[in-house]
Amino acid sequence: MDPHHLRLLRELGDRGSVAAVARALHITPSAVSQQLNTLQRSSRVPLTERRGRRLALTDAGRALATAAVDVMTALDRASRAVGEYLDDPAAPVSVAAFNSAALAMFAPLVARLAASGGPRVHLCDQDVTQADFPALAADFDLVLAHRPAHSPPWPADRVTVLPLLHEPLYVAMPAAHPLAAAPSLSVSDISDEPWISVQEGFPVAASLTAVVAAAGRPLNILHRINEFTVAASLVASGAALALLPGYTTPPDPRLVLRPLADVPASRHIDILTRPESLHRTAVRTVADTLRAIATDLAAPR
Repeated sequence: MDPHHLRLLRELGDRGSVAAVARALHITPSAVSQQLNTLQRSSRVPLTERRGRRLALTDAGRALATAAVDVMTALDRASRAVGEYLDDPAAPVSVAAFNSAALAMFAPLVARLAASGGPRVHLCDQDVTQADFPALAADFDLVLAHRPAHSPPWPADRVTVLPLLHEPLYVAMPAAHPLAAAPSLSVSDISDEPWISVQEGFPVAASLTAVVAAAGRPLNILHRINEFTVAASLVASGAALALLPGYTTPPDPRLVLRPLADVPASRHIDILTRPESLHRTAVRTVADTLRAIATDLAAPR
């Protein structure tokens, strides 16, 4: 039974005529009659009867109209509960992020929210392939995801996208490397070096593929490591070069980061979320805080 139809039945019992119901609800008498007929088709017994020129409730109709009061009360209570949930500034918010974003943003996020009296957050790191990020929005309120700059956009029919950062990817090498003094590098400078790449299907792999295309031959990839802090440690030891993010890589005096002049490499870091999640005040607060953190990360150092 449609709650709106139940309300019409209740109003008929209280107001005494179809015309009075129509005036009260700002609809036509014919619309009232049509909707009461629809309700009648869902009942096994008559709900209304003619008494002279007026339509009145039968005993069954009065019983259902009384029950409708409880239905309206429950629906109103549910609506208020949803409203309070959506407007609660302290409701917990779940956030997932890939590893380097988690390293750069999780601690500042917790600190800023605590300082401002913001919502509590439940944090989780998620090391997934690029294609798997949108699905995480089903389990988390906000998902920090990354993709190469020239890759297809996230599926707009599945998630809402809030851009955070357009982050450059730099060639990382030991501070003592012969090329470390150069302000920028070319593909020919680094094509003979040993390399660290990520696993297939993960963001950043596409940027190395562009380097391979510019070099005209495969790179010598010795290691496949997704975690950038592990890759940075290996680079610092002199084991190989790697592409590392320019804003979210922790500073390390053992490393230098240099741009590639002939193959600019970068990635987009975005927040993915289901559209309905942004109806919540607490979720919007956390998203705004993440955007402020991202702005600080991109500021000149």
